[in-house]
Amino acid sequence: MQVFKFGGASVKDAEAVKNVAEILKKFVTKETIVVVSAMGKTTNGLEELVNAFYNKTGDTEAVLQKIKDYHFNILKDLFPNKEHPIYNDIENSFVEINWILEDEALPDYNQVYDQIVSMGEIISTKIIAAYLLEKGIKNKWIDVRGIIQTDNTYREGKVNYELSEELVKSQLLPASNENKIIVTQGFIGGTSENFTTTLGREGSDYTAALLAYFTGAESVTIWKDVPGVLNADPKWFRNTKKIDELTYHDAIEFTYYGATVIHPKTIKPLQNKNIPLFVKSFLKPEDAGTVIYNSDKRVPIPSYIFKINQLLISIQPKDFSFIGEENLSRIFDVFARYGSKIHLMQNSAISFSVCIDEEGTKTEQLITELQREFKVLYNAGLELLTIRNYDQPTIEKLIENKTVLMEQRSRNTVQMVLSNN
Repeated sequence: MQVFKFGGASVKDAEAVKNVAEILKKFVTKETIVVVSAMGKTTNGLEELVNAFYNKTGDTEAVLQKIKDYHFNILKDLFPNKEHPIYNDIENSFVEINWILEDEALPDYNQVYDQIVSMGEIISTKIIAAYLLEKGIKNKWIDVRGIIQTDNTYREGKVNYELSEELVKSQLLPASNENKIIVTQGFIGGTSENFTTTLGREGSDYTAALLAYFTGAESVTIWKDVPGVLNADPKWFRNTKKIDELTYHDAIEFTYYGATVIHPKTIKPLQNKNIPLFVKSFLKPEDAGTVIYNSDKRVPIPSYIFKINQLLISIQPKDFSFIGEENLSRIFDVFARYGSKIHLMQNSAISFSVCIDEEGTKTEQLITELQREFKVLYNAGLELLTIRNYDQPTIEKLIENKTVLMEQRSRNTVQMVLSNN
């Protein structure tokens, strides 16, 4: 058994879908679970739809029609016969979204988010599975919401490992014995009340790791638009270098600090069962890519992780008392309840500062709650730079023409919150 994961960029249009089929033809030599994300930037579009619907702003009909047109244009290229049953199947998926939009929004924004945004994965996998069958590639489409079971922490569903493993063994494995290829969704799960949850943004990698863990797969391969794990994101840095091998430890460090090539929760299930993770290019599938596995070989070169849309929050007691353990406990409780990950933190006698992602409504609600008990100041639109294996010349080069608002250094890592001058 092996697990392949294809992200949004790998299925962004008809040609990309055809390329996925070619990769599967060539590299599926054993039972394979194929985990697929929403197509292209569909998740962004569905997030826009959620905001328009929940906040009663914007034209939900127009936003949904744009997403629908995008998918049907892909269908037209893949299935010239307009009578193909996939057209009705995808139409029905959009009807499900319409049903949600016709009702009053649920009070919990995050619950609304999960019910709508999750449809991107449902639609993409239906299209992929149908196209593979059209090309003679036998496969079985499975709704992962009936397999990966979570609690009702919407947008950050906590997986029930024991129940999910039972369902994998009773439902998914028998299906894989009959069909060499299983096509299913990343990013999403289901609750005992049959509501949909999501596992965190870009959570399809995590799904692939979970399914590998539950099935005892030999390996996981994540197919990306880069040649492997690079020492920096080519969107932000020139002359990047591919890292041929990564230890589980280094991979966890990379993802913790915000490297987007792998979801932060991906490594733990794989490390627990010593399952290697390959990161390969869907543009050059023959190339070796990067392998992440149990090794003592550490990354020998500086690596840069750059995050934008950061918020620096300074929290102070209203009575100017010390920031002690009792205050910190209450502050951390608020961040935990809103599922906001703290990338960097510092405290002084009367102030506690954190750097987090700006996440729209969720962040606004978090700040409002903190303000009930504390004085809260914040700066938005910032950047977070993390350098592993740093040296001073590298730091000076990367922060040129920027103002450092907060900085932390350890033996191997430096992190800086930056604003543009």
